[in-house]
Amino acid sequence: MAVPVEITVRNLELSDRLKDYVTKKVEKLDRYLDTVEEAKVDLSYVKSARSANDRQVAQLTVRGKGVLLRAEERSDDIFASIDAVLEKIHRQMERFKGKHWRNRGNGRSVAKATRKAVPAAASLAKPIIVRRKRFLVEPMDEDEAVDQMGLLGHEEFFVFLNAATKRINVLYRRRDGSYGLLEPEVD
Repeated sequence: MAVPVEITVRNLELSDRLKDYVTKKVEKLDRYLDTVEEAKVDLSYVKSARSANDRQVAQLTVRGKGVLLRAEERSDDIFASIDAVLEKIHRQMERFKGKHWRNRGNGRSVAKATRKAVPAAASLAKPIIVRRKRFLVEPMDEDEAVDQMGLLGHEEFFVFLNAATKRINVLYRRRDGSYGLLEPEVD
């Protein structure tokens, strides 16, 4: 069964050749992970990029039952960006399958297995909102949120709908490598 593919372009012309190339490659993602239900591909040309090698951007978001994977790649050729982003998603899928279908064998929790060093926070002189992002949230428990945070490559925080409380929570990584959970309340 082929994965439904949604293609969005910005500052770029979607030729038939490009559309066929993307569709042909992305439809095959269910071969790597059978829980994939849909894929969204965002292709763009960023004229203001510092380097010409970073102007062609391909972003791929894969959704499925219990899985949300996202990857982005930049290069000087849109086809090379697409190939690179697909390679990155394949690696994420393999990592996801390894965590969920293979035994870790050493008794470590998923949280400990995904723990990495925390990068130093960069300070901004003048806070400006430069990007807004909308996304669907699916109910999940805290352990699943830790898994998704690692799979998506989010180093600092992850927003999710807590299945137990039916509220939006924010999972974040603390300086010591452990996790914290923000549970907002409204008066």
